[in-house]
Amino acid sequence: MQQVMEMMRGLQDEMVESRVELERMQADLADSRARNEELHRVNEELRRGLSNNQGQREQDETERLTPPREFSTPFSQEILDAVIPKTFAGPKVIFTGMEDPEAHLTAFHTQIVLVGGSDAARCKLFMSTLTGMAMDWFISLPNGHITSFQHLSQLFREQYLANRAPPPVSYDLFDVKQYQGETLKEYINCFGAQVVKVGTSEEPMIVYAFRKGVCPGPFCESIICNRPRTFAEIRRRAVEHIAFEGKVCEKRTSVVPSRPRAQTRAQPVRVNETTTGRKKPEGRCPYETKNPQPRGPAGGDRPARERARPARYNFVVELKDLIVVPNIAERLRRPTKTDKVLGPRKDSWCEFHEAFGHDIDNCLSLGY
Repeated sequence: MQQVMEMMRGLQDEMVESRVELERMQADLADSRARNEELHRVNEELRRGLSNNQGQREQDETERLTPPREFSTPFSQEILDAVIPKTFAGPKVIFTGMEDPEAHLTAFHTQIVLVGGSDAARCKLFMSTLTGMAMDWFISLPNGHITSFQHLSQLFREQYLANRAPPPVSYDLFDVKQYQGETLKEYINCFGAQVVKVGTSEEPMIVYAFRKGVCPGPFCESIICNRPRTFAEIRRRAVEHIAFEGKVCEKRTSVVPSRPRAQTRAQPVRVNETTTGRKKPEGRCPYETKNPQPRGPAGGDRPARERARPARYNFVVELKDLIVVPNIAERLRRPTKTDKVLGPRKDSWCEFHEAFGHDIDNCLSLGY
């Protein structure tokens, strides 16, 4: 009994030791999990720190390689301080650096005159019309260099002097010619535009250049017979001729309604039915005669009656092409197809009968 009690006491001591060991192992496991979580958090912080450092390093390197562009202001402080009213609308013209500077300035002045504005406002509005290479040139000017719009216009003309069109001369009027098919109205407008570009006031030369360029016609004859003294007189005299040309052009382009005419020409009849009073024997084909006579191109081989008869048609188009025209084919009565040879010429083919024996030029049914 005493041994059993000792065994029970030993087992209880072992169970207590095992429980203590289990609690110790659970505590160690909890500590390990806490350490792992702390290491994971520290690792994430390090990774984020490295990413931020790398992005900042790339940004710094990019900024170091491509320095920021500084936009200068070539206007003086007086122009910069000027305020443009909100009612001002910017000009619609654009200059890229490839156009004519004089044409651009003219277009700009035309639009600015409508809205008005001070000299400083013109400078600022002119800057808004520049783009591309022209804007790069404007930005490259020194700071405070431009003090007035006249100064800006002078710099603009000098920069793009190579883009200016050559100035017109008086002799350019002789290059304006009236082309074939060009109306008098179009030619006068083209010639007048060139007169404005040239800016000459020599009326005799203008009139002579116009006479050289106009095409031969009624109006050319009228100014040659009765020479005008000024270009204004030419315009006044051209009004009637322009109206006449308009009526003629309208008449030519109008569509004439087509109406079928009454048929006045007698229908072609057969020779046997008109020249002789004898009836044709029944059951006999008009090409089957008792004594067939050859029909050749030579006059000696054809009968005297056939040689004396004049041709009843003189077509430019061949008969075989005419009989297939829809309007003509409807009026023709197609013969019945047959395997017989309709005539003495066995090698000749008639497109109308679709049979051998004669050709279509000698076909009696078509009124030869």
